[in-house]
Amino acid sequence: MRRIALAVIFVLGFVPQAWADFLDGVAAYNRGDYATAFREMKQLAEKGIAEAQLNLGFMYTNGHGVPSDYTVAVKWYRLAAEQGLAQAQNALGVMYDRGDGLPQDYAEATGWYRLAAEQGHAGAQTNLGLMYDIGRGVAQDYAEASKWYRIAAEQGISRAQNNLGNMYFDGRGAPQDHTIALDWYKLAAEQGYAKAETNLGFMYQYGISVSRDYEIAVSWYTLAANRGYAQAQYHLGFMYANGLGVAESSQAAVEWYALARKQGNSAAIEELK
Repeated sequence: MRRIALAVIFVLGFVPQAWADFLDGVAAYNRGDYATAFREMKQLAEKGIAEAQLNLGFMYTNGHGVPSDYTVAVKWYRLAAEQGLAQAQNALGVMYDRGDGLPQDYAEATGWYRLAAEQGHAGAQTNLGLMYDIGRGVAQDYAEASKWYRIAAEQGISRAQNNLGNMYFDGRGAPQDHTIALDWYKLAAEQGYAKAETNLGFMYQYGISVSRDYEIAVSWYTLAANRGYAQAQYHLGFMYANGLGVAESSQAAVEWYALARKQGNSAAIEELK
């Protein structure tokens, strides 16, 4: 269960009772008492407390203590975002990015990500990097993408570490350097990030900046596949089909291919035709 964020809010001038109510709401949420958490947060949100508005938006997004309602979630995220709360700015960016609760608008998403990123919000920095990486809501700019990925990666964000590894692997916005890519993949994989685990498996399978080792490749693919990552499931199926780093097993290969196919993996679909 994801825990509700407990922001540093003394600087916002909380009166003691409001602070106590906020803590009660956070504690209730974290023990699964969503009804109490919702009641406490709503009272504070209606008084203009940005952190409570953020948390109320989160509860409407996830249907905790109230039926899920993206439109109402957007309302509360916006109120908090307009007060300058970086977490809410990023959350509102995500809603625009996905088109949840309002029309999809990549330019608006990018704008909110930028506001949060400039305040040091690592998730927003990663999101902003992705927008530049794929040219969504902003002109594609690999150098700018790499810049934002790096800022977030250095704060330990696994998705940013993996994405920065991709930039080095491909030579996009950074000099092509497979060794540096490997280092960033390792950092992300050590945090259990499935895409990075898969990328490490690929590098060991083909001996890119490491000695080729099919068994190590299988171990990384297995970790990611068991997390439900389709690309890893396909690769693991391939390893079983060809007896690379594992005993050859057509049955195991088909099982992994089938799991990947369920998620629309095109390579797995081809293998099972």
